[in-house]
Amino acid sequence: MPDTLSPTEALRRLQAGNMRYVSGTGIRDRATEHERRRELVADQAPFAIVLGCSDSRVPAEMVFDQGLGDLFVIRVAGNIVAPSQVGSIEFAADRFGVRLVVVMGHSQCGAVQAALEELERPSENRSPNLGFIVRSILPGAESAAKQRGFEDRDALLRCAVRENIRVSVQHLRHGSAVLEQLTRENGLLIVGAEYSLETGVVEFFDGVPAPLGPTLQQEEFRNPE
Repeated sequence: MPDTLSPTEALRRLQAGNMRYVSGTGIRDRATEHERRRELVADQAPFAIVLGCSDSRVPAEMVFDQGLGDLFVIRVAGNIVAPSQVGSIEFAADRFGVRLVVVMGHSQCGAVQAALEELERPSENRSPNLGFIVRSILPGAESAAKQRGFEDRDALLRCAVRENIRVSVQHLRHGSAVLEQLTRENGLLIVGAEYSLETGVVEFFDGVPAPLGPTLQQEEFRNPE
């Protein structure tokens, strides 16, 4: 198994991959993935864990221009944190030595929008399972509503997406003894990020080491060719 990347190295690799994705210069080669598949039968060594939304427009491997075996991805509507997600992250971080966890939400998130609607007009018709997802997002939605109010709906949704990501990040940082120990002893880094459906850019904004900043070469991201 190759040496584990440091959190900073892993984050730079994700940022560079997203830059390739945005600019249309990706290096993923589908023609060689069958060979890579055979190499991964015996073991795997992902360099980052991504907890993302199930939205069909936000596939983490494509967004970061990574291939088979590179990322350990957990996807759930609204990128919420529940026991199964925590356990999956604990497994990957402990078993494979992964030292970077990214909680990635995205703009125009329908699950977050549903939570905002729940604040205004509580629903009695949701299934218990869908209700659980909405309730999990409510803390972030409530925080956004206090900050923004309901007059500017676009601004409210943008804020709620960010707050929901922060809630999930904090849950992972402080809701798992295993992850707390790995953070303390192995340097595990848990960060938040938001993917823009409009531009394809992933912005890291919670817990990112200062020298890295939210993105690499951010000005290029704002105006991709």
